[in-house]
Amino acid sequence: MSFYSYKNANPSSVPGMVAGNVLDGLNEKFCVQVKRVYDSCLQQEQLTNVDVTISSYAQVVTNCNCTTETVPPTSAPVAPITFESCRSSTMDVDISNLSVERLADRPCFARVRGQIEIPIDILFTDSRCQEYIGQGVVTVNKDVLLAVPDESIVPFRLEGMASAVCVSGSYQGENTFRLTVCVTIVLKVLAKVEIMIPSYGFCAIPPCEEFSDAVCDEFFSLPLFPPSTLCDENSFNGQVSGNTNGGCSSCRRCGNT
Repeated sequence: MSFYSYKNANPSSVPGMVAGNVLDGLNEKFCVQVKRVYDSCLQQEQLTNVDVTISSYAQVVTNCNCTTETVPPTSAPVAPITFESCRSSTMDVDISNLSVERLADRPCFARVRGQIEIPIDILFTDSRCQEYIGQGVVTVNKDVLLAVPDESIVPFRLEGMASAVCVSGSYQGENTFRLTVCVTIVLKVLAKVEIMIPSYGFCAIPPCEEFSDAVCDEFFSLPLFPPSTLCDENSFNGQVSGNTNGGCSSCRRCGNT
């Protein structure tokens, strides 16, 4: 079962909100190694008429289970080529031509410039209605201000993540597509550090719950007896408008709705 399965008999060990005093149960300190985020920024923009040349492509086929999969192409696409859709293939992106220039008039800040390279998958069909998926890269230039820490033995680094989805596109020839793309980019100033944090102790990992079609499990998980408080007290004695039976009109636990 998972942490959040209704079969988990130890709800006190489940990650999530803390009821009562949050300090209860803090009995030790841990030194953990993490990536600390010193600064971060997000930008969203629409890129119009971006030319993307696919570096490779695969054929999309439907197997015996009626699901699609990609296989090496048995033949090259036959013109005309029709664009269908595209989106980023991963959230992790590379930053090329990175430049970090500290600002004399703004301590702790730097001008960060670079090219964000977003891998995308482009889905298209040829004249035979055969589907293909090609791999390309959308390159976005960035010039932003970020807070950067002072020099240290352990250096900081710049990382990015991005997501992109195409609004429209067309085939231009020579394996090149002209796209209109909606792009979300997050830039982060990171350093690998060791931090002391309070701890509730190690996680108690519950056993995995095997998937089954047992339709009675959810019913069996209900309490044996109804809770003592069924509805808000104002819902009784006909105080809810539209109810003439002395019951409640909106509480889902009541039989009379």
